[in-house]
Amino acid sequence: MSKKKMEKTNAARLLDRAGIAYELVPYVVDEEHLSAVHVAEQLGEEIACVFKTLVLHGDRTGHFVCVVPGDHEVDLKAAARLSGNKKADLIPMKELLGTTGYIRGGCSPIGMKRPFPVFIHDSALRQPAIYVSAGIRGLQLKIAPADLIRFVGATVAPISREAPVL
Repeated sequence: MSKKKMEKTNAARLLDRAGIAYELVPYVVDEEHLSAVHVAEQLGEEIACVFKTLVLHGDRTGHFVCVVPGDHEVDLKAAARLSGNKKADLIPMKELLGTTGYIRGGCSPIGMKRPFPVFIHDSALRQPAIYVSAGIRGLQLKIAPADLIRFVGATVAPISREAPVL
């Protein structure tokens, strides 16, 4: 069986250009389950180190990005306050591609159409490495949190809380 060469994503090329170490880690995509919890299961990793990238819109500053653990939800009040807004909401799914260049389940904090302020949950610093989308479904970037934070110019803060179990 031949091994298919893994194509580099724009996010990976940007990290290469910056000389930042990372690992591309593929996983099996289930179109019915695009959650970070599913990704963590596919990777065989704890959910605490698999982060999801969410795009929000603030009433004063416009778009910004929150990168939070896969089993968390963004604390909208905290995110608004930290980003200089009075109110913030997740952008509608139909606006994601046009705003970022990425689709749901493949949104990376690296290499969006234009740079947005990025806020990363402080728990990332407790992990030796975290996973974020590489920019397509089925591929994650494993990267040292400090390298990601520095590269995207992120602010580290407690911007989320554990999502309620349904």
